Amino acid sequence: MMVQGRDRRDDDPAIRVGFTCSKKVGNAVARNRAKRRLRAVAREVVHIYGQPGWDYVLIGRAQETAARPYEALHNDLIHALRKLRGAK
Repeated sequence: MMVQGRDRRDDDPAIRVGFTCSKKVGNAVARNRAKRRLRAVAREVVHIYGQPGWDYVLIGRAQETAARPYEALHNDLIHALRKLRGAK
């Protein structure tokens, strides 16, 4: 998984999250499965570790996102959001 973040620099404190998977991930079934897993992890993590007023994009990776254990995805997203917070 890859995570990109951007400060919108407006007065809206909402955290927005987008998800994408290219065709390299696989067919439509594989891409949808990868995005479902990313959405599930983001639902648990982003409101805790994300920054208000930021946009995040979670990008599924070929052969990794769908096969990676859920706890590992969870920890990867926490690590990525903490790293983005420090890069502010």
